[in-house]
Amino acid sequence: MTTIPLTVSEAFEVALKSFYGGKLADTEQICLRILSADPTSAATLNLLAVVYTSLGSCEKALACYDRALALRPDFIQAHSNRGAVLKKMQRYEEALESFDRALCLEPHHADVLNNRAGVLQELGRYAEALEGYDRALALRPDHAETLNNRGVTLRALGRRPEALTSYDKALALRPDMVEALVNRGIALHELKRYGDALADYDRAILLQPDHADALGNRANALDGLGRRDEALAGYDAALRLQPRHVEALYNRGVVLHRLGRFGEALSSFDSALALRADHVKALLGRGGTLLELGRYAEALESFERALALAPESAEALTDRGVALHELARRAAGSAKMRQLEQALASYDAALRVQDDFAEALANRGAVLYDLLRFDEALACYDRAIALRSDYADAHFLKGLASLVTGDFERGWAGYEWRGKAASLRRVQRHFAQPLWLGEEDIGGKTILLHSEQGFGDSLQFCRYVPLVAARGARVILEVEKPLCDLMAGLAGAPQIVAKGDRLPNFDFHCPLPSLPLAFATGLNTIPSGVPYLRAPRRGRQDWAALLGPKRARKIGLVWAGHPKHVRDCERSMRLADLVPLLEIDATFVSLQKDLRAGDAQMMADCGLAHFGGMLTDYSDTAALLCQLDLVISVDTSVAHLAGALGVPVWILLTHAPDWRWLLDRHDSPWYPSARLFRQGETREWSGVALRLREALREFTSL
Repeated sequence: MTTIPLTVSEAFEVALKSFYGGKLADTEQICLRILSADPTSAATLNLLAVVYTSLGSCEKALACYDRALALRPDFIQAHSNRGAVLKKMQRYEEALESFDRALCLEPHHADVLNNRAGVLQELGRYAEALEGYDRALALRPDHAETLNNRGVTLRALGRRPEALTSYDKALALRPDMVEALVNRGIALHELKRYGDALADYDRAILLQPDHADALGNRANALDGLGRRDEALAGYDAALRLQPRHVEALYNRGVVLHRLGRFGEALSSFDSALALRADHVKALLGRGGTLLELGRYAEALESFERALALAPESAEALTDRGVALHELARRAAGSAKMRQLEQALASYDAALRVQDDFAEALANRGAVLYDLLRFDEALACYDRAIALRSDYADAHFLKGLASLVTGDFERGWAGYEWRGKAASLRRVQRHFAQPLWLGEEDIGGKTILLHSEQGFGDSLQFCRYVPLVAARGARVILEVEKPLCDLMAGLAGAPQIVAKGDRLPNFDFHCPLPSLPLAFATGLNTIPSGVPYLRAPRRGRQDWAALLGPKRARKIGLVWAGHPKHVRDCERSMRLADLVPLLEIDATFVSLQKDLRAGDAQMMADCGLAHFGGMLTDYSDTAALLCQLDLVISVDTSVAHLAGALGVPVWILLTHAPDWRWLLDRHDSPWYPSARLFRQGETREWSGVALRLREALREFTSL
């Protein structure tokens, strides 16, 4: 039987039928046979290029398009297809040229206009992309894909309500268009309509259960709704489908960070960066997590990597400033000053990029506080508040700067924002009963005064209890258990309740640190009468017997505070820093409750008595303090306790002190028995120790 040879036209039809049947390898072979018979068949070259594109051989496809166009320069479809391949290869400028050539041949080609707009969108030329989509829709208003793409561009331009309208039109034409549902969900998420976004993602997943992007974005919506455990499960589902899904790994890290699971968050960010080393947000997330883990040098390195990729990122510059500030807090001398100046420069750079970046302004103010440039710090806080009137951290930091400079009126008002300040990470307590800040008549009422921060604050502000009682109120005082016995001796006969125990009924409440505001306390109206706390008599007698007869001045020492305090690295010193004092003719006693590495051996070597294990609560400590001639302490609760008892106390302060110690004075309006020793410009403890030694010589010679 004789085979009748096909014409080129007939063979081409066979090739098309094979292509539409999904038989790419067969189509390739047919096209190659046609071209061996007729190398000038531009249509066959175009089809072969389409096959190569489908097989992932983009360079082969380009070569075919170039041959086809050399034969037929007016071949619009080849120009358009060539542009699509170049777009796929991310060679956007060349793709644009191909689409422009096609449009020169046929200016009203809707597909070409749509594809050209897609390239402009990839180049970030959104206004031009939008114009292109609008031209395409004017020719073909019922094209769902173009409407969807137009919505993406409108969202990129920040015109989210219009983007939603474009997605709605696309979905009206094609209700099962998964990409439009996902994109609509993203726009809704950005408008904080998390519930509506979740509904769109659910519809998309119902249509396409293995859509990893929809699963990841659904998890984002759950995070927005505060359903973080469900969000994590959603990211895990997306990653099971697509283990290399960078955005799911990044967003998973963000949620783990918010949950305080910093080790897992770091691992998730690292996994994202292993896949995409240039993911700036993952670098910033990684750096922020390292900050939480106290790994400040590594955090700085992560922020520097982000800035190498995005030098004009205000967020990265600000984060870099935070890392430098934290490193400065742990340095001394010239290194400290250098890092503070570097942090300041980083915030300045961020503000040159984005002058309305409230976080950069507030953080800049915090560095200026540490540089004792308070007028500039206050100006930063004011600018931040002008930008965001509800910016709690800026209000709080402004309050601290006002208090330390003696402006108590503004200071107490700003200090009230502490409960909402994210930087403090305190859980604000909420009561059904109203907050009392001095305005309501509380005569015959019961008021709960409750501790809020550290032991030092409770010891400082409990002085207001008698003043509250003097207004005719019955006082319930809630404090930490180690303070309960000591507080029982306060004037005003308060009912003492240990924190965590069940509270009696009450009519009003007030946190202890808010009492200065309630009484409109000024520098000249601080209730400074001491002692307002008293050690139990039995305890004093026990310590007197234990310490023995007085042969020399008895001096208590505290060189370190709580290791978890946010500024512990600055306000605490080493026992070694105080060794020069021990040559003075006096009996030195360690009041240190918890010892750090090397302290026990050094105390033994120096013959320093230590009673930390015997101090079970603050009543014990108070009784011991009352047997001493002098207490020398860094800024800790023991310093406040000594001041409240009226025991002579020398308090050792950093160059940039806590607000309560004010500036440039050697006494304290809060504690008449206190004398303040401040670090000098070098911000080191060695100079303080030398001045202490000379002052002690004078003290012991009296």
